[in-house]
Amino acid sequence: MQKDALIRRVRIWIALFVVGLVLSGATAFPLGIESRWLDRFLHGTAWPIASHLPWAVSWIDQVSAGLTATYARYPFVAYGTDWLAFAHLMIAVAFYGPYRDPVRNIWVIQFGLIACLGVIPLALICGPLRYIPAWWTPIDISFGVFGAIPLLVVYRLIKRIESIGVAAGS
Repeated sequence: MQKDALIRRVRIWIALFVVGLVLSGATAFPLGIESRWLDRFLHGTAWPIASHLPWAVSWIDQVSAGLTATYARYPFVAYGTDWLAFAHLMIAVAFYGPYRDPVRNIWVIQFGLIACLGVIPLALICGPLRYIPAWWTPIDISFGVFGAIPLLVVYRLIKRIESIGVAAGS
């Protein structure tokens, strides 16, 4: 595969990853509203399906009630998720470097892979400390696993681009 085609593939995979980061970040801003919508959906339109998952519905009910009560009494707590959202958006911006020049900025991809790996111990340690149900932990871990997939593809493609450059003497 030619260098230009490899770079095009790298950019597509990076764009996919960035879209995921931006969506994850953007959805952290209206967390209270989203949890209320999900709660209503589970008790309304989705009830035929949700009735088979009472443990999940119960958890969503608890999360929605907790966020609603907390935000009503202590709205400044939501500022923490605002910063979470901001961090996602700023990390997404960092991926412009490897989008522009993949070989020179491979370190950003390596950083992303390390961050994805870090999701696993965070979920396994902090989940129980915060009384997150054990069945939710694999969902949290999946963000790191599914985030790592496009980054691993990008990493391997960049290594191929590097080898083409070395072979060509550039």
